[in-house]
Amino acid sequence: MINADNSIAPLYQKVKDYILKKIESGELLPNSRVPSENELVAKLKVSRMTANRALKELAAEGILTRVAGVGTFVAEAQTKGHLVEVRNIAEEVRERGHSYSNIVVTHESVTLTSAVANKMELPNNVKSVYHTLIVHQEDGKMLQVEDRYVNSQAAPEYISIDLKQTTPAAYLLANVPLHKVEHTVRAAMPSATIKKLLQMDDNVPCLILDRRTWSSGKLVSVAHLYHSAQSFSLTETIQRDS
Repeated sequence: MINADNSIAPLYQKVKDYILKKIESGELLPNSRVPSENELVAKLKVSRMTANRALKELAAEGILTRVAGVGTFVAEAQTKGHLVEVRNIAEEVRERGHSYSNIVVTHESVTLTSAVANKMELPNNVKSVYHTLIVHQEDGKMLQVEDRYVNSQAAPEYISIDLKQTTPAAYLLANVPLHKVEHTVRAAMPSATIKKLLQMDDNVPCLILDRRTWSSGKLVSVAHLYHSAQSFSLTETIQRDS
């Protein structure tokens, strides 16, 4: 039978947790075959419908890949979203031949509010999250304000990092396998705080990239990346093989 801390969780969630634990422990590696529906039914004493739903949801979350007539496999970790690649901003600045620096405004553990809990899909028993507010600079000029919340259970050591030595994205990319990314781009007038941090002129909008990232089915981070529309644009090039 399935062992789970939460005995009232739906059976399909318990099947998902069973597979996720095998992935997290390294028992199931990328591209390795996952137990079939029939195997899960026999092992976990659940219905075929329950096993099928669990596998379908994990595939939709980008954790598994299903190949008709062949089987279900652990997906390779992906680091690209639909709009832009997830990268370390310090690395991008240095690749342009410029100097990277930053100003750390906030880097602390904070009490979880209902608004942040909803964004991060966190249960009521989670009491705190990590919050970082940092200004990224290029050649000493304000480039981006990053306002990020991190799931303390998914990345417990995040709060201990030295942000003068690394960036939030660099740390998370190196230490938490990235399986799913959601990007939303929007334009809005900045708050007084963002306007001040980016040293923006009056009546200039922000270009904002909202990013959510998942690992092994858990939402790890919610970040809002603010840029002055006067000096920033997003570009993606897609090339198809002929």
